Amino acid sequence: MELEQIIASSCRQKILLALSKVKTTHVTNLVRIINSTYNQVNQNLVILEREGIIKTKHYGHLRMVELEMENPKTQAILKALHILSRPTPSTPNFKISREVATKFSQTAERT
Repeated sequence: MELEQIIASSCRQKILLALSKVKTTHVTNLVRIINSTYNQVNQNLVILEREGIIKTKHYGHLRMVELEMENPKTQAILKALHILSRPTPSTPNFKISREVATKFSQTAERT
């Protein structure tokens, strides 16, 4: 599966961002964190595990989930998601410093 297809699902995006923050959690907690259904989360976890992006461990009835950080695909996806989740100029909370704006306009004038 291509990286674009993996991050095409908003549920998978939420799962990956949540796991990047909490590191390891159980599936029921992940459902609560991303405000989704168990079935939807479970289906997406199967896809992510098949791609080697996450790994699961079973402790009795408890299934723990964590990112497979050694996988370069995982690192690339997380980098892309963090870039996509940054505020942009069209977002109300975006602030740009005068220094950055000046450097940007100077660079643009040179090209």
